[in-house]
Amino acid sequence: MAETKTTKTPAKTSAKGSTSKSGSTKKAAPKKTGASDKPADEAKSRFNAALEEAKAGAAALRAEAGSRAGEYREQAKSKGDEFLDEARVYGEKAKNRAGELATEAKSATSDGIASIGKVIAETAPQIDERLGEQYGDYARKASRSLAETSAKLDSKSVEDLGEDAREFVRKSPGVAVGIAAVAGFLIARMFRGSRD
Repeated sequence: MAETKTTKTPAKTSAKGSTSKSGSTKKAAPKKTGASDKPADEAKSRFNAALEEAKAGAAALRAEAGSRAGEYREQAKSKGDEFLDEARVYGEKAKNRAGELATEAKSATSDGIASIGKVIAETAPQIDERLGEQYGDYARKASRSLAETSAKLDSKSVEDLGEDAREFVRKSPGVAVGIAAVAGFLIARMFRGSRD
């Protein structure tokens, strides 16, 4: 009798170490029971309700924030308009006051020039006696020139004087810069002298 050999093929092992006879493994699906579905569905519906409530609350907060921001924006705009109006009023007052001060300064300057002219005119006879008639005539011409300058200054408005100054600077800028430098130096000396 002949012997028959039977060979066994080794069983395939899966990652878990179990053996199976076929090459594919099947996982068993968890069994669903009616009792276990109810709590999960109830938790899911509660979670969805809470999520919807949170969304509604966020939308309400967003709407309230938008309305408050609009109110604050309007308040800020009205305050800004009020401040702008007040600034315009103060600007007009300052402009008027500056005009008044400029007119007063013009009058004081004109009066000062006229006074200097009178003093020179009054001293012209004494200059004639001490230094000669030629120097007395120079003093009288200077006195007349100062009186004319005072009269011109009185007749012009502050705006006209400003325009004349601009025209003078355009015609001879070098002289204007020189006059400004000398005036600045004199003013600096006066203030430095008052500090000492």
